[in-house]
Amino acid sequence: MNSATAPEAMRPASELESGSHATGKGRVVAWAAWDWGSAAFNAVMTTFVFTVYLTSKAFGGEDEASAVLGSALAIAGAAIALLAPVTGQRSDSGGRRKLWLGVNTAAVALLTGLCFFVFPRPEFLLLGVTLIALGNVFFEFAGVNYNAMLAQISTPANIGKISGFGWASGYLGGIVALLIVLQLFVQPSFEWFGASTEESLNIRLVAVFSALWFLVFAIPVMLAVPEVPKARQSGLGFFASYSLLVRRIRAIYRTSPHTIYFLLASAIFRDGLAAVFTFGGIIAAGTFGFELKQVIFFAIFGNVVAAVGALLGGLLDDRVGPKAVIIGSLIGLLIAGSVLLALGNGNYSFFGMDWAGSTTFWVFGLFLCLFVGPAQSSSRAYLARLAPHGESGELFGLYATTGRAVSFLAPALFTLCIAVATPLVAPGEAQRWGILGIMVVLLAGLLVMLPVKPPGRTEIAVVPGA
Repeated sequence: MNSATAPEAMRPASELESGSHATGKGRVVAWAAWDWGSAAFNAVMTTFVFTVYLTSKAFGGEDEASAVLGSALAIAGAAIALLAPVTGQRSDSGGRRKLWLGVNTAAVALLTGLCFFVFPRPEFLLLGVTLIALGNVFFEFAGVNYNAMLAQISTPANIGKISGFGWASGYLGGIVALLIVLQLFVQPSFEWFGASTEESLNIRLVAVFSALWFLVFAIPVMLAVPEVPKARQSGLGFFASYSLLVRRIRAIYRTSPHTIYFLLASAIFRDGLAAVFTFGGIIAAGTFGFELKQVIFFAIFGNVVAAVGALLGGLLDDRVGPKAVIIGSLIGLLIAGSVLLALGNGNYSFFGMDWAGSTTFWVFGLFLCLFVGPAQSSSRAYLARLAPHGESGELFGLYATTGRAVSFLAPALFTLCIAVATPLVAPGEAQRWGILGIMVVLLAGLLVMLPVKPPGRTEIAVVPGA
């Protein structure tokens, strides 16, 4: 049935349209505070500080430690892909979305805090990577319930703005947490016991700081946003949940195929978006000659720009729809990436003005950051508009699963393009061509996204009960 011709009364309602909305500025801020706090795990523990510590010479050498960490994260990714939809389904059915958000957040904080006991010796490497890998699993589970809450605190008129506000909070929270870590632990501004580098005490205390930071900023959402009502009987066994999941995926494809198409398209372009941040620092240092201090400064400015982009994209989302924002952002990313690839680290003269390679990266690298935020924010808002009533957790679980299923694409193509270019270009020039691999993934996501209908023209799926 086409939603454009169906009587409104016969059109199934989404959770966004028919749910019990806990709207209000206080509740929105409380919800976004979780994103602010979660950046301590994302930015500090898994990106810039603790994983760098784990892959240092103290743990047996960068190559060996990196391989162990990569293997552990791969196993964690597989666990997330297998378990995320069912965990979301069960929290929906039992009316325990907020409860499981709290439980999983507490688990992440506990695992993060235990990283204090990872001393700088090879025999502690396995403990460290295990804690980080398990933290990633529980963090994704918490994220499923957190994203599902978006439909509870927003309305069809403001969901884009609120989603963008959440993403912006995460970016800005990461900046603040990183600055505190740098000033207190990594490059301390004053002497105190936490600045001691003996047995890497300063880095191990970063783990304690990150755990407390996450916990403190997770408290508001637990107090301000009410629990969802229990939708149906939740006595279904764990393995029986998979049978129900398969039936529901089939039902979604049959009654709302564009929901499935969007999950597939977003999985591809989200992998490209993640690669922009994953490989951005590597390209800045390797291709454009940035020193570590310059990379950190760029990361700070890049997060600020991404936050501004997420806020602006959220406002546009509510006016023109999430699909238009996503398409526009992907086109912007492709243009900025093309310029970076074409100009590289060369020095040029435009209209009598000198243009250095570092300027190229600062200008067009920040343009990349500007467009990443809106694409991420509108992707979440897009899916929230399509979630059947009482099924947001399960649908965002599938969102996590599809993302994990293709998460190899951008890293693989980044590596492949460098390998192909190495014998063809001058020494030190091959890494630049890794940008092409990321752009191929973004272009593929754009092409798959083009025929997907906007949420307003997509039927809400009719799914079977337990």
